[in-house]
Amino acid sequence: MEPQLSHSVTGSVATVVIRHPAKRNAMTPAMWRALPPLLGALADDTGVRALVLTGEGGTFCAGADISTLRESPQEVQRLAVAAEEALAAFPKPTLAAVRGHCVGGGTQLAAACDLRFAQEGAVFGVTPARLGIVYPASSTRRLVSLVGPSAAKYLLFSGELIDTARALRTGLVDEVLPVGGLDRRVAEFTAVLVSRSQLTQAAAKEFADGRTDRDAHWNGRAQGNIDLAEGVAAFLEQRQPRFDWSLPGRG
Repeated sequence: MEPQLSHSVTGSVATVVIRHPAKRNAMTPAMWRALPPLLGALADDTGVRALVLTGEGGTFCAGADISTLRESPQEVQRLAVAAEEALAAFPKPTLAAVRGHCVGGGTQLAAACDLRFAQEGAVFGVTPARLGIVYPASSTRRLVSLVGPSAAKYLLFSGELIDTARALRTGLVDEVLPVGGLDRRVAEFTAVLVSRSQLTQAAAKEFADGRTDRDAHWNGRAQGNIDLAEGVAAFLEQRQPRFDWSLPGRG
């Protein structure tokens, strides 16, 4: 199979799958390059309310295809950072569903998602020190924001792999599921996500990412919004709310 990214939409959840099984789903330059426009199209799809990123088969992503680093390491890193930033900027909730190896660029992508659920037995690592690569400043800051300075330095200085127990303890992952339970839990949780207010989620995502300059913008969008009226009515009527606020059109 040719290395590629594939995607599907089920209900309101888009799933993007990293496919390069011959190399543990390592990302080629073409795959890095393909991710931002794919994410852009899914962001503009009003039917999509959440996104799951995962890998084909029993592994998530082993990072960049090392053979491509011989040709133009700086270009590969530029493409990887652009893909990471596009994923981090995706305006709807994102969740990495991780099995097996999540290493190097794989951890870079997982860290750019809002949430990370992992199957027991998964391993994580940030491995530029094994190759003599300077890890990008933006990627380093994102890792520090997740796990703190000490844990980030442990990962970056050593290039060692850590198991799910340590990843959970440091905050690199949010939930660890038993073998066979990851898909079910991801489906359950994304069903919760798509049932909630997109207005609340979009504002919370920007604030959590440090966009405090957007406070006035979101307070303005909240004035008289239909989600608030529906949420209050549903609570009083003891039923599930039906939120209709649509993200496209945001300013």
